Amino acid sequence: MAAAPVEGSGAGIDIHTLFLHLAILLFSAKLFGTIFKRLGVPPVLGEVTAGVILGQSLLGLIPLSEAIKVLAELGVILLLFEVGLEADIHMLMRVGLWASLVATVGAALPFAGGFVVSYYLFGLDLVASLFMGGALTATSIGITVRVLTDLGKHKERFAQIVLGAAVLDDIMGVIILAALYEFAKTKSVHLDTTVNLVIHIAMFFVIAPFVANIVAKLLSFIAKKAQDTDIIPASVMALILLAAYSAHKFGSPSILGSFTAGLALSRRFVIPFAAALKLEEGMIHKVEESIKPLVWVLAPVFFVSVGLALNLKAIDFSSTEFWTFSGALILVAIVGKVLSGFVVPGSLKEKASIGFSMLPRGEVGLIFAEFGRSFHAINEVEYAVIVFVVAITTLLAPIVLNLLLKE
Repeated sequence: MAAAPVEGSGAGIDIHTLFLHLAILLFSAKLFGTIFKRLGVPPVLGEVTAGVILGQSLLGLIPLSEAIKVLAELGVILLLFEVGLEADIHMLMRVGLWASLVATVGAALPFAGGFVVSYYLFGLDLVASLFMGGALTATSIGITVRVLTDLGKHKERFAQIVLGAAVLDDIMGVIILAALYEFAKTKSVHLDTTVNLVIHIAMFFVIAPFVANIVAKLLSFIAKKAQDTDIIPASVMALILLAAYSAHKFGSPSILGSFTAGLALSRRFVIPFAAALKLEEGMIHKVEESIKPLVWVLAPVFFVSVGLALNLKAIDFSSTEFWTFSGALILVAIVGKVLSGFVVPGSLKEKASIGFSMLPRGEVGLIFAEFGRSFHAINEVEYAVIVFVVAITTLLAPIVLNLLLKE
């Protein structure tokens, strides 16, 4: 019996080749993660490096196939669900204003800086300059969360600010990308479309946790009546996927869906005037017990995929234009995000930790680059510059955070 083809990057690969690729990918992720950890560097950086080595940048052993993209997306969705499950909802609410300020400054400064550098200093046209600025706006929340978790800092006040800001930052990135998409197609601004998207995302963020909590309470009731708690893991997985799908349908990032589902099932989530809907401790423990092994396996696929997506061979390192342009954008990318941490009151270390936590672009910046290239808004040199800036900011953030936060 012939193996079914799996769509990859450009050509189909059979299912058994995919198995081989996943075996190499998972082993390499853990190997490089362990090596980097022994060297005192965050393991996530080892996993991204494994992707760079295995992918198109170096060995070209593993293409970023659609199947790997799906597993990577599933990995980051589960990671954000786990983060939501462990998040302190009251702390998130207390730091909400600061998180909003960090997100706004952290998106506005890099966007404006990237646009000014591209349009005025390097003479790019309007659409190309907007895409270059847009690529610098969003934060790769998956990388930030993993670094803070590995360092055991994910429950501290500054980390909760970063978490809230990174989620909002991702939403802003989606809104900016949607606006640029319309502008690139029609060469005109559609404020009604953008406002409509913002309203849909806000509605989802308000409604989703309550709906998810009620569904989870219903699942708990069914499991108790059936006297079979084994129904919980599969049902919770279905709930996570449904939340991610619903978020996408509302126009927001799918990770927002899984994050709000995690918040709804967390120990600290209480619906006002409806204390009876509070989930039982046994149910929450069963959910945590079920999700953790999946996160351990699938989250590394996401981080390796970030490395696989980078194509450092596309960069002409001998070009003076490349170095001057990318150097200017790297400066804007770093300064814009780091300054966002200084809007929050606290020690210098806390401010710097927030700023550098917002630094990695990862797959989010690459999505902007791919959109810009697909619309012919940016050329190959400009695409290579974005890839290089994404690579530097993604690799730099874990190193700096490790130095700042390691006891």
